[in-house]
Amino acid sequence: MFASLLITLREGLEAALIVGIVLGVLRKLGHADRSRAVWAGVLAAIVVSVAAGLALNTLGVAFEGHSEEIFEGVAMLLAAGVLTWMIFWMQRQGRRIQAELESDVRRAATTGNTWALFSLAFVAVVREGIETALFLTAAAFSATPAQTLLGGAVGLIVAVALGWLMFAAGKRLDVRAFFRMTSVLLILFAAGLVAQGVHELQEAAVLPTFVEHVWDINPILDENSTVGSILKALFGYNGNPSLLEVIAYGVYLGVVGIVSLRQGRAMVPAAEVGS
Repeated sequence: MFASLLITLREGLEAALIVGIVLGVLRKLGHADRSRAVWAGVLAAIVVSVAAGLALNTLGVAFEGHSEEIFEGVAMLLAAGVLTWMIFWMQRQGRRIQAELESDVRRAATTGNTWALFSLAFVAVVREGIETALFLTAAAFSATPAQTLLGGAVGLIVAVALGWLMFAAGKRLDVRAFFRMTSVLLILFAAGLVAQGVHELQEAAVLPTFVEHVWDINPILDENSTVGSILKALFGYNGNPSLLEVIAYGVYLGVVGIVSLRQGRAMVPAAEVGS
Protein backbone atom coordinates (compact mmCIF):
# COMPACT_ATOMS: atom_id res chain seq x y z
CA MET A 1 0.00 0.00 0.00
CA PHE A 2 2.73 2.48 0.96
CA ALA A 3 4.72 1.78 -2.20
CA SER A 4 1.73 2.37 -4.46
CA LEU A 5 0.81 5.50 -2.47
CA LEU A 6 4.31 6.92 -2.96
CA ILE A 7 4.27 6.10 -6.67
CA THR A 8 0.92 7.73 -7.44
CA LEU A 9 1.67 10.71 -5.20
CA ARG A 10 4.92 11.41 -7.03
CA GLU A 11 3.63 10.74 -10.54
CA GLY A 12 0.27 12.40 -9.90
CA LEU A 13 1.86 15.55 -8.51
CA GLU A 14 4.18 15.83 -11.51
CA ALA A 15 1.21 15.59 -13.86
CA ALA A 16 -0.84 18.01 -11.72
CA LEU A 17 1.98 20.57 -11.72
CA ILE A 18 2.31 20.42 -15.50
CA VAL A 19 -1.44 20.76 -16.04
CA GLY A 20 -1.49 23.59 -13.49
CA ILE A 21 1.24 25.44 -15.38
CA VAL A 22 -0.69 25.11 -18.66
CA LEU A 23 -3.96 26.31 -17.10
CA GLY A 24 -2.19 29.10 -15.25
CA VAL A 25 -0.62 30.48 -18.41
CA LEU A 26 -3.97 30.36 -20.22
CA ARG A 27 -5.57 32.24 -17.35
CA LYS A 28 -2.85 34.93 -17.37
CA LEU A 29 -3.25 35.35 -21.14
CA GLY A 30 -7.01 35.74 -20.83
CA HIS A 31 -7.72 32.50 -22.70
CA ALA A 32 -9.26 30.51 -19.85
CA ASP A 33 -12.05 29.46 -22.24
CA ARG A 34 -9.53 27.26 -24.07
CA SER A 35 -8.92 25.18 -20.95
CA ARG A 36 -11.50 22.71 -22.27
CA ALA A 37 -8.92 21.44 -24.74
CA VAL A 38 -6.51 20.90 -21.85
CA TRP A 39 -9.06 18.94 -19.81
CA ALA A 40 -9.95 16.90 -22.89
CA GLY A 41 -6.28 15.95 -23.19
CA VAL A 42 -6.16 15.01 -19.51
CA LEU A 43 -9.27 12.84 -19.84
CA ALA A 44 -7.95 11.08 -22.93
CA ALA A 45 -4.63 10.42 -21.18
CA ILE A 46 -6.42 8.93 -18.16
CA VAL A 47 -8.40 6.58 -20.42
CA VAL A 48 -5.22 5.43 -22.19
CA SER A 49 -3.38 4.98 -18.87
CA VAL A 50 -6.20 2.91 -17.34
CA ALA A 51 -6.31 0.78 -20.49
CA ALA A 52 -2.55 0.22 -20.24
CA GLY A 53 -2.89 -0.80 -16.60
CA LEU A 54 -5.68 -3.25 -17.36
CA ALA A 55 -3.68 -4.69 -20.27
CA LEU A 56 -0.63 -5.26 -18.06
CA ASN A 57 -2.79 -6.86 -15.37
CA THR A 58 -4.54 -9.11 -17.90
CA LEU A 59 -1.20 -10.12 -19.37
CA GLY A 60 0.13 -11.03 -15.93
CA VAL A 61 -2.94 -13.13 -15.09
CA ALA A 62 -2.58 -15.05 -18.35
CA PHE A 63 0.78 -16.51 -17.31
CA GLU A 64 1.24 -19.50 -14.99
CA GLY A 65 4.17 -21.35 -13.43
CA HIS A 66 7.60 -20.42 -14.78
CA SER A 67 6.07 -18.07 -17.34
CA GLU A 68 4.41 -16.10 -14.55
CA GLU A 69 7.70 -15.89 -12.63
CA ILE A 70 9.51 -14.70 -15.75
CA PHE A 71 6.82 -12.08 -16.42
CA GLU A 72 6.99 -10.81 -12.85
CA GLY A 73 10.78 -10.72 -12.91
CA VAL A 74 10.95 -8.86 -16.21
CA ALA A 75 8.19 -6.44 -15.15
CA MET A 76 10.04 -5.63 -11.92
CA LEU A 77 13.35 -5.04 -13.69
CA LEU A 78 11.66 -2.96 -16.40
CA ALA A 79 9.84 -0.88 -13.77
CA ALA A 80 13.13 -0.32 -11.93
CA GLY A 81 14.77 0.81 -15.17
CA VAL A 82 11.99 3.25 -16.06
CA LEU A 83 11.90 4.52 -12.48
CA THR A 84 15.64 5.18 -12.58
CA TRP A 85 15.35 7.01 -15.90
CA MET A 86 12.48 9.11 -14.50
CA ILE A 87 14.50 10.18 -11.45
CA PHE A 88 17.52 11.17 -13.53
CA TRP A 89 15.36 12.94 -16.13
CA MET A 90 13.61 14.98 -13.44
CA GLN A 91 16.94 16.00 -11.95
CA ARG A 92 18.25 17.16 -15.34
CA GLN A 93 15.12 18.75 -16.81
CA GLY A 94 13.09 19.80 -13.76
CA ARG A 95 14.23 23.43 -13.68
CA ARG A 96 13.48 23.93 -17.40
CA ILE A 97 10.03 22.33 -17.51
CA GLN A 98 8.10 25.45 -16.54
CA ALA A 99 9.85 27.80 -18.99
CA GLU A 100 9.45 25.38 -21.91
CA LEU A 101 5.80 24.69 -21.09
CA GLU A 102 4.94 28.37 -20.76
CA SER A 103 6.56 29.07 -24.14
CA ASP A 104 4.60 26.25 -25.81
CA VAL A 105 1.31 27.32 -24.23
CA ARG A 106 1.80 30.96 -25.23
CA ARG A 107 2.51 29.91 -28.80
CA ALA A 108 -0.56 27.67 -28.93
CA ALA A 109 -2.81 30.27 -27.31
CA THR A 110 -1.77 33.13 -29.60
CA THR A 111 -2.31 31.03 -32.72
CA GLY A 112 -5.59 29.57 -31.44
CA ASN A 113 -4.26 26.03 -31.85
CA THR A 114 -6.47 24.02 -29.47
CA TRP A 115 -4.98 20.76 -30.76
CA ALA A 116 -1.58 21.84 -29.46
CA LEU A 117 -3.08 22.52 -26.02
CA PHE A 118 -4.77 19.10 -26.10
CA SER A 119 -1.49 17.45 -27.07
CA LEU A 120 0.50 19.21 -24.34
CA ALA A 121 -1.85 17.98 -21.63
CA PHE A 122 -2.25 14.52 -23.15
CA VAL A 123 1.47 13.82 -23.54
CA ALA A 124 2.29 15.08 -20.04
CA VAL A 125 -0.41 13.05 -18.29
CA VAL A 126 -0.20 9.89 -20.41
CA ARG A 127 3.54 9.62 -19.77
CA GLU A 128 2.99 9.76 -16.03
CA GLY A 129 -0.05 7.49 -16.32
CA ILE A 130 1.66 4.69 -18.23
CA GLU A 131 4.68 4.87 -15.93
CA THR A 132 2.30 4.61 -12.96
CA ALA A 133 0.54 1.61 -14.50
CA LEU A 134 3.88 -0.17 -14.92
CA PHE A 135 5.03 0.68 -11.39
CA LEU A 136 1.75 -0.40 -9.81
CA THR A 137 1.89 -3.67 -11.73
CA ALA A 138 5.34 -4.33 -10.29
CA ALA A 139 4.30 -3.17 -6.80
CA ALA A 140 1.27 -5.46 -6.85
CA PHE A 141 3.54 -8.53 -6.92
CA SER A 142 4.56 -7.87 -3.29
CA ALA A 143 1.15 -6.72 -2.00
CA THR A 144 -2.49 -7.66 -2.39
CA PRO A 145 -4.50 -6.07 -5.22
CA ALA A 146 -6.69 -4.34 -2.64
CA GLN A 147 -3.70 -2.80 -0.86
CA THR A 148 -2.19 -1.67 -4.17
CA LEU A 149 -5.43 -0.07 -5.36
CA LEU A 150 -6.10 1.59 -1.99
CA GLY A 151 -2.59 3.03 -1.73
CA GLY A 152 -2.65 4.16 -5.36
CA ALA A 153 -6.04 5.84 -4.93
CA VAL A 154 -4.98 7.68 -1.77
CA GLY A 155 -1.75 8.89 -3.36
CA LEU A 156 -3.56 10.08 -6.47
CA ILE A 157 -6.22 11.92 -4.45
CA VAL A 158 -3.57 13.70 -2.39
CA ALA A 159 -1.61 14.61 -5.55
CA VAL A 160 -4.70 16.04 -7.26
CA ALA A 161 -5.66 17.96 -4.11
CA LEU A 162 -2.18 19.48 -3.80
CA GLY A 163 -2.13 20.39 -7.49
CA TRP A 164 -5.56 22.02 -7.27
CA LEU A 165 -4.63 24.00 -4.14
CA MET A 166 -1.49 25.33 -5.81
CA PHE A 167 -3.43 26.35 -8.91
CA ALA A 168 -6.37 27.86 -6.99
CA ALA A 169 -4.08 29.82 -4.67
CA GLY A 170 -2.03 31.07 -7.61
CA LYS A 171 1.16 30.63 -5.61
CA ARG A 172 4.59 29.61 -6.73
CA LEU A 173 6.00 26.58 -4.95
CA ASP A 174 9.51 25.23 -4.69
CA VAL A 175 8.97 21.49 -5.09
CA ARG A 176 12.69 20.67 -5.18
CA ALA A 177 12.66 19.41 -1.57
CA PHE A 178 9.64 17.18 -2.27
CA PHE A 179 11.17 15.60 -5.36
CA ARG A 180 14.54 15.18 -3.65
CA MET A 181 12.94 13.32 -0.74
CA THR A 182 10.76 11.12 -2.94
CA SER A 183 13.72 10.43 -5.24
CA VAL A 184 15.61 8.88 -2.32
CA LEU A 185 12.62 6.71 -1.41
CA LEU A 186 12.07 5.73 -5.05
CA ILE A 187 15.72 4.73 -5.48
CA LEU A 188 15.34 2.41 -2.47
CA PHE A 189 12.07 1.12 -3.93
CA ALA A 190 13.73 0.52 -7.32
CA ALA A 191 16.61 -1.33 -5.64
CA GLY A 192 14.02 -3.59 -4.04
CA LEU A 193 12.40 -4.17 -7.43
CA VAL A 194 15.77 -5.18 -8.88
CA ALA A 195 16.37 -7.69 -6.07
CA GLN A 196 12.83 -9.07 -6.32
CA GLY A 197 13.12 -9.30 -10.09
CA VAL A 198 16.33 -11.29 -9.71
CA HIS A 199 14.57 -13.55 -7.18
CA GLU A 200 11.69 -14.26 -9.58
CA LEU A 201 14.06 -15.05 -12.44
CA GLN A 202 15.98 -17.38 -10.14
CA GLU A 203 12.70 -19.10 -9.24
CA ALA A 204 12.11 -19.57 -12.98
CA ALA A 205 15.66 -20.98 -13.35
CA VAL A 206 16.59 -18.16 -15.75
CA LEU A 207 19.34 -16.88 -13.45
CA PRO A 208 21.73 -19.01 -11.36
CA THR A 209 21.37 -19.14 -7.59
CA PHE A 210 25.02 -19.60 -6.48
CA VAL A 211 24.31 -19.29 -2.74
CA GLU A 212 20.63 -19.84 -1.95
CA HIS A 213 20.55 -18.03 1.41
CA VAL A 214 23.34 -15.67 2.43
CA TRP A 215 21.63 -15.21 5.81
CA ASP A 216 18.27 -15.91 7.42
CA ILE A 217 16.88 -13.30 9.80
CA ASN A 218 13.24 -14.32 9.41
CA PRO A 219 13.19 -15.55 13.03
CA ILE A 220 13.96 -11.95 14.03
CA LEU A 221 11.91 -10.11 11.40
CA ASP A 222 9.72 -12.40 9.33
CA GLU A 223 9.19 -11.07 5.80
CA ASN A 224 5.58 -12.31 6.01
CA SER A 225 4.83 -10.35 9.20
CA THR A 226 3.08 -6.99 9.09
CA VAL A 227 6.30 -5.00 9.40
CA GLY A 228 8.15 -7.38 7.08
CA SER A 229 5.43 -7.11 4.43
CA ILE A 230 5.58 -3.31 4.55
CA LEU A 231 9.37 -3.35 4.21
CA LYS A 232 9.12 -5.87 1.38
CA ALA A 233 6.60 -3.77 -0.53
CA LEU A 234 8.59 -0.57 -0.01
CA PHE A 235 12.21 -1.66 -0.17
CA GLY A 236 12.21 -5.30 -1.33
CA TYR A 237 13.03 -6.72 2.11
CA ASN A 238 13.88 -10.42 2.06
CA GLY A 239 14.70 -12.23 5.29
CA ASN A 240 16.77 -14.91 3.54
CA PRO A 241 18.07 -13.51 0.22
CA SER A 242 20.30 -15.30 -2.24
CA LEU A 243 23.81 -14.08 -3.00
CA LEU A 244 22.78 -12.72 -6.41
CA GLU A 245 19.88 -10.78 -4.85
CA VAL A 246 22.24 -9.14 -2.35
CA ILE A 247 24.74 -8.29 -5.07
CA ALA A 248 22.03 -6.87 -7.37
CA TYR A 249 20.55 -4.76 -4.57
CA GLY A 250 23.92 -3.45 -3.42
CA VAL A 251 25.28 -2.70 -6.90
CA TYR A 252 22.10 -0.89 -7.98
CA LEU A 253 21.88 1.12 -4.78
CA GLY A 254 25.56 2.04 -4.88
CA VAL A 255 25.76 2.98 -8.56
CA VAL A 256 22.43 4.79 -8.87
CA GLY A 257 22.80 6.47 -5.49
CA ILE A 258 26.24 7.86 -6.32
CA VAL A 259 25.22 9.00 -9.82
CA SER A 260 22.07 10.64 -8.47
CA LEU A 261 24.01 12.42 -5.72
CA ARG A 262 26.65 13.71 -8.14
CA GLN A 263 24.07 14.79 -10.68
CA GLY A 264 22.07 16.58 -7.99
CA ARG A 265 25.14 18.49 -6.82
CA ALA A 266 26.05 19.44 -10.39
CA MET A 267 22.62 20.90 -11.11
CA VAL A 268 21.91 24.55 -10.68
CA PRO A 269 19.23 24.89 -7.95
CA ALA A 270 15.86 24.18 -9.52
CA ALA A 271 13.59 27.04 -10.31
CA GLU A 272 10.37 27.34 -8.39
CA VAL A 273 7.43 25.65 -10.07
CA GLY A 274 3.97 27.07 -9.76
CA SER A 275 0.76 27.57 -11.57
